[in-house]
Amino acid sequence: MNSRVVLADDHPLFRDGVASLLRARGFEIVGEASNGREALELIRRTQPDLVLMDIHMPELDGLATTRVLTSEMPNVRVVILTISDDDDDVFEAIKSGAQGYLLKNTDTRAFFDLVEGAARGETPLSGRLASRILREFAKRMNTERIESSAEDALSEREKEVLTLAAEGLTNREIAARINLSENTIKYHFKNILEKLHLRNRAQAVVYAVQSGLLKPKQN
Repeated sequence: MNSRVVLADDHPLFRDGVASLLRARGFEIVGEASNGREALELIRRTQPDLVLMDIHMPELDGLATTRVLTSEMPNVRVVILTISDDDDDVFEAIKSGAQGYLLKNTDTRAFFDLVEGAARGETPLSGRLASRILREFAKRMNTERIESSAEDALSEREKEVLTLAAEGLTNREIAARINLSENTIKYHFKNILEKLHLRNRAQAVVYAVQSGLLKPKQN
Protein backbone atom coordinates (compact mmCIF):
# COMPACT_ATOMS: atom_id res chain seq x y z
CA MET A 1 0.00 0.00 0.00
CA ASN A 2 1.37 3.43 -0.97
CA SER A 3 2.10 5.90 1.81
CA ARG A 4 -0.41 8.74 2.08
CA VAL A 5 1.23 12.15 2.44
CA VAL A 6 0.17 15.68 3.42
CA LEU A 7 2.37 18.63 2.41
CA ALA A 8 2.36 21.75 4.60
CA ASP A 9 4.26 24.72 3.18
CA ASP A 10 3.29 28.32 2.43
CA HIS A 11 4.99 28.34 -1.00
CA PRO A 12 2.63 26.76 -3.57
CA LEU A 13 5.28 26.36 -6.27
CA PHE A 14 7.48 24.39 -3.88
CA ARG A 15 4.53 22.24 -2.78
CA ASP A 16 3.63 21.53 -6.40
CA GLY A 17 7.18 20.47 -7.19
CA VAL A 18 7.48 18.15 -4.19
CA ALA A 19 4.04 16.69 -4.85
CA SER A 20 4.98 15.87 -8.45
CA LEU A 21 8.22 14.22 -7.38
CA LEU A 22 6.53 12.11 -4.73
CA ARG A 23 3.68 11.02 -6.99
CA ALA A 24 6.27 9.84 -9.51
CA ARG A 25 7.68 7.56 -6.80
CA GLY A 26 4.30 6.10 -5.88
CA PHE A 27 3.32 8.27 -2.93
CA GLU A 28 -0.31 9.38 -2.65
CA ILE A 29 -0.67 13.11 -1.93
CA VAL A 30 -3.91 13.36 0.04
CA GLY A 31 -3.77 17.11 0.56
CA GLU A 32 -1.77 20.32 0.77
CA ALA A 33 -1.87 23.16 3.30
CA SER A 34 -0.36 26.65 3.34
CA ASN A 35 -0.33 27.18 7.11
CA GLY A 36 -0.43 25.22 10.33
CA ARG A 37 -4.13 25.63 10.99
CA GLU A 38 -5.05 24.37 7.54
CA ALA A 39 -2.62 21.50 8.04
CA LEU A 40 -4.25 20.43 11.31
CA GLU A 41 -7.73 20.44 9.79
CA LEU A 42 -6.53 18.52 6.75
CA ILE A 43 -4.59 15.94 8.75
CA ARG A 44 -7.46 15.34 11.16
CA ARG A 45 -9.72 14.72 8.17
CA THR A 46 -7.42 12.58 6.02
CA GLN A 47 -5.32 10.70 8.63
CA PRO A 48 -2.19 10.46 6.44
CA ASP A 49 0.80 8.23 7.11
CA LEU A 50 3.33 11.02 6.69
CA VAL A 51 3.40 14.82 6.88
CA LEU A 52 6.14 16.94 5.31
CA MET A 53 6.05 20.18 7.29
CA ASP A 54 7.77 23.53 6.84
CA ILE A 55 8.71 25.40 10.02
CA HIS A 56 8.02 29.01 9.09
CA MET A 57 4.35 29.29 8.10
CA PRO A 58 1.66 31.90 8.89
CA GLU A 59 -1.04 31.57 11.57
CA LEU A 60 0.51 28.49 13.22
CA ASP A 61 4.12 27.54 12.60
CA GLY A 62 5.40 24.05 11.91
CA LEU A 63 6.78 23.46 15.40
CA ALA A 64 3.51 24.32 17.14
CA THR A 65 1.60 22.25 14.60
CA THR A 66 3.92 19.30 15.18
CA ARG A 67 3.36 19.47 18.94
CA VAL A 68 -0.41 19.33 18.44
CA LEU A 69 -0.14 16.43 15.99
CA THR A 70 2.17 14.47 18.28
CA SER A 71 -0.33 14.81 21.09
CA GLU A 72 -3.49 14.12 19.07
CA MET A 73 -2.26 11.66 16.44
CA PRO A 74 0.99 10.00 17.54
CA ASN A 75 0.85 7.47 14.70
CA VAL A 76 1.16 10.20 12.05
CA ARG A 77 4.84 10.64 11.19
CA VAL A 78 5.97 14.26 10.87
CA VAL A 79 9.13 15.19 8.98
CA ILE A 80 10.25 18.81 8.90
CA LEU A 81 11.19 20.00 5.40
CA THR A 82 12.68 23.49 5.57
CA ILE A 83 15.45 25.85 4.51
CA SER A 84 16.48 26.40 8.14
CA ASP A 85 19.53 24.55 9.43
CA ASP A 86 19.54 26.59 12.64
CA ASP A 87 20.44 24.40 15.62
CA ASP A 88 17.56 25.83 17.68
CA ASP A 89 15.02 24.89 15.00
CA VAL A 90 16.44 21.37 14.63
CA PHE A 91 16.48 20.77 18.38
CA GLU A 92 12.97 22.13 18.93
CA ALA A 93 11.59 20.14 16.00
CA ILE A 94 12.81 16.81 17.37
CA LYS A 95 11.82 17.79 20.90
CA SER A 96 8.33 18.65 19.57
CA GLY A 97 7.93 15.15 18.18
CA ALA A 98 9.13 15.39 14.56
CA GLN A 99 10.58 12.11 13.38
CA GLY A 100 13.02 13.70 10.97
CA TYR A 101 14.48 16.93 9.64
CA LEU A 102 15.28 17.53 5.97
CA LEU A 103 16.70 20.59 4.28
CA LYS A 104 15.11 21.84 1.08
CA ASN A 105 18.49 21.85 -0.66
CA THR A 106 18.87 18.08 -0.20
CA ASP A 107 19.64 16.47 -3.56
CA THR A 108 16.80 14.56 -5.20
CA ARG A 109 18.14 11.03 -4.76
CA ALA A 110 18.94 11.56 -1.08
CA PHE A 111 15.54 13.20 -0.59
CA PHE A 112 13.72 10.15 -1.97
CA ASP A 113 15.81 7.76 0.13
CA LEU A 114 15.13 9.77 3.29
CA VAL A 115 11.39 10.20 2.68
CA GLU A 116 10.98 6.52 1.84
CA GLY A 117 12.84 5.74 5.06
CA ALA A 118 10.47 8.00 6.98
CA ALA A 119 7.52 6.12 5.50
CA ARG A 120 9.04 2.91 6.92
CA GLY A 121 9.34 4.50 10.36
CA GLU A 122 13.00 5.45 10.18
CA THR A 123 14.52 8.79 11.15
CA PRO A 124 15.50 10.92 8.13
CA LEU A 125 18.16 13.57 8.73
CA SER A 126 19.91 15.54 5.99
CA GLY A 127 23.42 14.14 6.02
CA ARG A 128 25.42 17.18 7.08
CA LEU A 129 23.07 17.84 9.98
CA ALA A 130 23.55 14.51 11.72
CA SER A 131 26.81 15.08 13.60
CA ARG A 132 25.78 18.65 14.49
CA ILE A 133 22.51 17.38 15.89
CA LEU A 134 24.24 14.78 18.03
CA ARG A 135 26.64 17.37 19.46
CA GLU A 136 23.81 19.82 20.13
CA PHE A 137 21.65 17.20 21.83
CA ALA A 138 24.54 16.04 23.99
CA LYS A 139 25.36 19.61 25.03
CA ARG A 140 21.79 20.65 25.78
CA MET A 141 20.54 17.54 27.45
CA ASN A 142 23.43 16.58 29.71
CA THR A 143 21.50 18.03 32.64
CA GLU A 144 18.32 16.15 31.72
CA ARG A 145 19.59 12.58 31.91
CA ILE A 146 17.06 9.79 31.87
CA GLU A 147 16.95 7.84 35.13
CA SER A 148 19.47 4.98 35.20
CA SER A 149 16.65 2.53 35.98
CA ALA A 150 15.25 3.18 32.50
CA GLU A 151 18.58 2.38 30.87
CA ASP A 152 18.93 -0.73 33.03
CA ALA A 153 15.59 -1.94 31.68
CA LEU A 154 17.10 -2.41 28.22
CA SER A 155 18.59 -5.77 27.31
CA GLU A 156 22.07 -5.90 25.81
CA ARG A 157 20.54 -6.67 22.42
CA GLU A 158 18.21 -3.68 22.69
CA LYS A 159 21.15 -1.43 23.57
CA GLU A 160 22.99 -2.77 20.53
CA VAL A 161 20.00 -2.09 18.25
CA LEU A 162 19.59 1.41 19.69
CA THR A 163 23.26 2.23 19.23
CA LEU A 164 23.22 1.12 15.59
CA ALA A 165 20.01 3.06 14.93
CA ALA A 166 21.58 6.18 16.42
CA GLU A 167 24.56 5.73 14.10
CA GLY A 168 22.12 6.11 11.21
CA LEU A 169 21.56 2.50 10.16
CA THR A 170 18.15 1.48 8.84
CA ASN A 171 16.28 -1.53 10.21
CA ARG A 172 17.44 -3.55 7.21
CA GLU A 173 21.07 -2.57 7.75
CA ILE A 174 20.88 -3.34 11.48
CA ALA A 175 19.39 -6.74 10.70
CA ALA A 176 22.23 -7.53 8.30
CA ARG A 177 24.86 -6.28 10.76
CA ILE A 178 23.75 -8.50 13.65
CA ASN A 179 22.26 -11.39 11.66
CA LEU A 180 18.62 -11.01 12.65
CA SER A 181 15.45 -10.54 10.61
CA GLU A 182 14.13 -7.06 9.89
CA ASN A 183 10.91 -7.93 11.75
CA THR A 184 12.95 -8.84 14.83
CA ILE A 185 14.66 -5.44 14.70
CA LYS A 186 11.27 -3.73 14.49
CA TYR A 187 10.12 -5.73 17.53
CA HIS A 188 13.24 -4.73 19.49
CA PHE A 189 12.68 -1.08 18.61
CA LYS A 190 9.05 -1.22 19.69
CA ASN A 191 10.21 -2.55 23.07
CA ILE A 192 12.92 0.13 23.35
CA LEU A 193 10.46 2.97 22.79
CA GLU A 194 7.98 1.50 25.26
CA LYS A 195 10.60 0.93 27.98
CA LEU A 196 12.10 4.40 27.65
CA HIS A 197 8.75 6.16 27.18
CA LEU A 198 9.92 7.70 23.91
CA ARG A 199 7.74 8.56 20.92
CA ASN A 200 10.01 7.89 17.98
CA ARG A 201 13.46 7.01 16.67
CA ALA A 202 14.62 10.62 16.61
CA GLN A 203 14.11 10.86 20.35
CA ALA A 204 15.92 7.54 20.69
CA VAL A 205 18.94 9.18 19.04
CA VAL A 206 18.82 11.81 21.77
CA TYR A 207 18.71 9.09 24.39
CA ALA A 208 21.63 7.20 22.86
CA VAL A 209 23.85 10.28 23.05
CA GLN A 210 22.52 11.34 26.42
CA SER A 211 23.12 7.93 27.98
CA GLY A 212 26.62 7.55 26.55
CA LEU A 213 25.72 4.69 24.20
CA LEU A 214 26.82 6.83 21.26
CA LYS A 215 29.41 9.58 21.38
CA PRO A 216 28.87 12.56 19.03
CA LYS A 217 31.66 12.77 16.47
CA GLN A 218 33.85 15.83 16.41
CA ASN A 219 34.61 17.69 13.18
